[in-house]
Amino acid sequence: MRSPDPEATAPPDAAQAARLPDAARSAGLVLIVDDVPDNLALLHDALDAAGYTVLVATDGAGALQRAAQAEPDIVLLDAVMPGLDGFEVARRLKAGPETAHIPIVFMTGLTETEHVLAAFEAGGIDYVTKPIRPPEVLARMAAHMQAARQARQARNALDAFGHATIAVRLQADGARLVWQTPLARRWLPSYFDAVPGEVPAALQQWLRRAAGERALERELRPLVASLDGTRQLVCTLQGRTVDDDWLVVLREVSDAATVQATMQAFGLTLRESEVLYWVAKGKTNRDIGDILGSSPATVKKHLERVYEKLGVETRTAAAAVALQRVRELNPG
Repeated sequence: MRSPDPEATAPPDAAQAARLPDAARSAGLVLIVDDVPDNLALLHDALDAAGYTVLVATDGAGALQRAAQAEPDIVLLDAVMPGLDGFEVARRLKAGPETAHIPIVFMTGLTETEHVLAAFEAGGIDYVTKPIRPPEVLARMAAHMQAARQARQARNALDAFGHATIAVRLQADGARLVWQTPLARRWLPSYFDAVPGEVPAALQQWLRRAAGERALERELRPLVASLDGTRQLVCTLQGRTVDDDWLVVLREVSDAATVQATMQAFGLTLRESEVLYWVAKGKTNRDIGDILGSSPATVKKHLERVYEKLGVETRTAAAAVALQRVRELNPG
């Protein structure tokens, strides 16, 4: 068995592997972590022949760096390594929201019950025993990767419809993001001025209040965060996962979205909907003219057409109809 330089068996770096086109990664991107070159060579050759793109690391620190850069589809992780062992690597991968979703299969010669339990407690989804048998590894990988891909596709589908999602685990000394969709990863730091990858303090407090009030047995008022006075992030409690984590759906609401919705709801033109929006905000015709770059007389004409389409006669009634529509769009 040849013993190649581990760096020679992998792409130049993890970041480059992450940029590979989908066609080049159709079978999946695998990170192998083992400090024994012969094991790396055996697995690399088998995976490469099966169509996988392979990254390797020979120690725990390298594994964490490559996993964070490339976000592989699965990690094959040696349990016993000098320095940072596989159990600690797994715990750190599962603690990071960007890598928590990656399935981990342990490779170990330790078959005692306590070591098997340690692998699962650290976050492993399966294990194979040494000496490694590549056909067995490939079969186990395929099953776990299929399940992980389906879960990832479901989370990405929520993002596509403008609904980001996070799973939060409440702990005695704080809270941890178990996983988050890409859209949530972008929104949370912006709206809450929080450190990326951490649960914002306001969100923690809201969830702890929900837990204390047994919020799943009744309707909980959503948590709303504002950005620049024009956009809002509405956080709605969705339920609990099988692991007892809190599932929260995030939805962004903006002035533009509300204007578009009232256009469709009442058959208004864009300018009529903008006028109605600012009427509902309590603005005078002169204020609205300044905002929209029109004269008060022009605003008045738009408003008269709005009255007709809404079937009302006063700006108070028009504002009431508009506010009701906004409440329907943004409950809570």
